[in-house]
Amino acid sequence: MESGTLRRELLAEFLGTFVLYSFGAGVVAQNVLSRGANGSYLAINLAWGMAVTMGIYVAAGVTGAHLNPAVTLALAVRRQLPWGKVLPYSLAQTGGAFVAAAAVLLVYREAFTAFDGGNRGMETAGIFATYPQPFLSTGGALLDQIFGTMLLLLVISAIGDSRNNSTGNLAPVAVGMLVMAIGMAFGFNAGYAINPARDLGPRLLTAVGGWGSQVFTANQYYFWVPIIGPLIGGPLGAILYEKFVGRFFRH
Repeated sequence: MESGTLRRELLAEFLGTFVLYSFGAGVVAQNVLSRGANGSYLAINLAWGMAVTMGIYVAAGVTGAHLNPAVTLALAVRRQLPWGKVLPYSLAQTGGAFVAAAAVLLVYREAFTAFDGGNRGMETAGIFATYPQPFLSTGGALLDQIFGTMLLLLVISAIGDSRNNSTGNLAPVAVGMLVMAIGMAFGFNAGYAINPARDLGPRLLTAVGGWGSQVFTANQYYFWVPIIGPLIGGPLGAILYEKFVGRFFRH
């Protein structure tokens, strides 16, 4: 593995995830900090879908734009990516989301102060990372993340399979619409993280940016669910696509 090639790939994954998360967290910040005056749940879903599309366009030419450790792991499981790249890619993605969260906090810093007077609480922590509904059990939350990410990788596998369809430059749009659909259908329980980097990086930022350890202890230490759930669901979705559809294209 050439160090120069890997460096380019990591920079692409970092920047693509940075762009994705900047738009995603920005729309949630605008909605929450304006107390609902600017934006809506529909706007959040639309913006997150478009955010994914923009992030993919940034990085696709270099890495194919994983922007998500669950995607990276799924490709490794299907032997479409060397296992040695899984951890570096995941760290680059998490770093991109962390820096993007810091940028959103900086841009909206005065709005945060106007909202809470500098006393950071869970109401605004949810701008950056996901948290479950009060009624949701840990098992229910884990199932939610596994299922959502399974759908994500199942359909991404189909979109990226040139034997099945030819989306070309429209593939990023299709993936963005997929994320939007997942949010509209399955966002209620726990905010559809379906991406460990998108959740862990910003959660770390809030931990050091004024919210403290509560971002990890809240909801009975929920923080691990949007990390582990997607890492299970992602490979599962890719495998299901291969077993039910992909293998039949072989000659």
